[in-house]
Amino acid sequence: MSPRVVNVTPLKNFKLLLTFSNGEERIFDMSPYLETGMFKELTNISVFNSVSPFLGSIRWNNGLDLCPDTLYLESKDHE
Repeated sequence: MSPRVVNVTPLKNFKLLLTFSNGEERIFDMSPYLETGMFKELTNISVFNSVSPFLGSIRWNNGLDLCPDTLYLESKDHE
């Protein structure tokens, strides 16, 4: 089981700064998801910026969420 998200900050270019329960900070790029289904709604910057931590993962005000394992495994180290 991957660490869980404890904090999320939306960044420019549809990236997210994620802080995980193990103390790691990582960057997750949402760009590849924005052409798929309901994720297209996140191209509206006010919707994208509504992201918040939710039960170890993240969720937007429109109800979209992502698996915490995906967030951890597909994110890159924050330098």
